[in-house]
Amino acid sequence: MFKLRIAKYTCAALLIFSVPSLGAAETLSDSLRNAYKNSGLLAQNRALLRAADEKVAGSVAALRPIIKWSSTYSHSASSNAETNALSAKLSASWLLYDFGKSKLNIQAQKETVLATRQLLISIEQTVLLRTVKAHMKYRSSIEFVTLRAANVELIEQELRAAKDRFEVGEVTRTDVALAEARLASARASFASAEGDLTKAAAEFRAVVGLKPGNLITPSGLPDLPDNVDAAIEQARVHHPALKRIQHLVSAAEINVKIAQSSNRFKVNGSANLTDTNSTSNVNRDFNLTVDGPIYSGGAKASASRAAMAQRDSKRAELHIGLLDIEQEVRNSFVLLDVARASGKSIDRQIEAASVAFRGVREEASLGARTTLDVLNAEQELLDARVTRISTSIDEQIAAYTVLASIGKLTAVSLELGVKTYDPIEYYNLVRTAPISKSKQGKALDRVLKGLVGN
Repeated sequence: MFKLRIAKYTCAALLIFSVPSLGAAETLSDSLRNAYKNSGLLAQNRALLRAADEKVAGSVAALRPIIKWSSTYSHSASSNAETNALSAKLSASWLLYDFGKSKLNIQAQKETVLATRQLLISIEQTVLLRTVKAHMKYRSSIEFVTLRAANVELIEQELRAAKDRFEVGEVTRTDVALAEARLASARASFASAEGDLTKAAAEFRAVVGLKPGNLITPSGLPDLPDNVDAAIEQARVHHPALKRIQHLVSAAEINVKIAQSSNRFKVNGSANLTDTNSTSNVNRDFNLTVDGPIYSGGAKASASRAAMAQRDSKRAELHIGLLDIEQEVRNSFVLLDVARASGKSIDRQIEAASVAFRGVREEASLGARTTLDVLNAEQELLDARVTRISTSIDEQIAAYTVLASIGKLTAVSLELGVKTYDPIEYYNLVRTAPISKSKQGKALDRVLKGLVGN
């Protein structure tokens, strides 16, 4: 009878692990595509990039004339007369020369835009890596729940067998109590696994924007560099964090030149056209103004030194960033190697524990083993299977962490097949600072409406 129950349970457990969900399978690529399309964090930083683009447009506009109009009505009255006057004025002002300071400011803003683009790529990597973790965590939680449920059923079988053997005098009441205690522990572990599954589902929805469906574990790992040295070389070229700091260094160097040019003079031109109804003349005037600092209390010299300090700080940040990226690459490879080695060892452990469990169970049916021996053997096999699930998940996450450490965890590099955000499109529309009524300005309005609609 005991052998028959164990056989039935074994078949049931195999069915639990082998029967697929009725829903359509959702791959990791599906999860990554959905996260890319639905991420609010990406949408936020795309907007910040467009704001940086507009600063280039603002710097370009500073080199153009500013034309304004004004109209004034005045009324005055006294005991002898009453006067009404209406005047209209058209004025224009233009920065004619400033030793290239405004052009330098445009260059600095362009470098800031390039740095912000790299920040957006870093955010994209963060979102996609979090998606990988959420996808794999949900998968492991499903497997843990299934494994814990099977464990509860197995111990229930063991408990029933212990009670049957107790009734015929083969075991003592202690064996029954041990099985009952182990069953209570298994049920507690099952409840905990269910709680972890609920949390994993919530995390998946927060990252991907959708409820998890029938998620499947990837059949293989992504393409990775052959070794750590090759990965470090790729990281030096492709990692967005390093490229961002490089652009910030360039912007800081330009800001030093801007600060140093503050002591030079600049030339401004202005023209005014005024028409007043109280006179028959139209007043016209043109002014050319040259001005420059003589003494500013040391403020300009201080600003120049501060700009040089900011430049030196960014250079140091680049050096530190390079070391951090190298360490990140090495750490990610270590985690991957550990997961791979652990997986191989755990596979051997599962194989040995399975043989031991079958042997102890057979010996127990013959009276050569106690119920505790069977429970301990089953627990050891369960622990090994739980560990194997964890190492499989760790290996997948470590592989994608390696991709992130070299700057290759992007929608383009992963070939997700999703329409990616083009940061150049918006920049090209605004870099010349178009007015809203121009052809380019109208095209820009259409782009903005599309962005709001998405």
